[in-house]
Amino acid sequence: MDEDALIAANAAYYRAFAARDLAAMEAIWADEGVTCVHPGWPALIGRAPVLGSYRDIFRNPSQEAVTAREERTLIAGADGRVFCVEEVGGGLLLATNWFRLIDSEWRLLHHQASPLAPPPPAKAEAKRSFH
Repeated sequence: MDEDALIAANAAYYRAFAARDLAAMEAIWADEGVTCVHPGWPALIGRAPVLGSYRDIFRNPSQEAVTAREERTLIAGADGRVFCVEEVGGGLLLATNWFRLIDSEWRLLHHQASPLAPPPPAKAEAKRSFH
């Protein structure tokens, strides 16, 4: 599978999130060996706790939309990782989505998102003195 298929799998994750579609989210995740770290949450280990977290997030009426941009990929054997910036309610998170090629499909093994520090301010040009 190529990078385009990996990016498509990552996009499917964010479509499922945007639609609050638990069935679609379940189809994206692998059956075994899954983990997830949502911002501010403890590590979730196992398919049931991970999918339960999405069920709870989707039921939360104040959950803001999540969109992804600036995707970068790394494929090594049957593992593919997508690193991207998530936009959530005006804030930025850095996310890692780790997929594994299982039966010719990229299936999600791990999702982790954490706050992205703002870039440092641009340095002002030094003022020249001619005196």
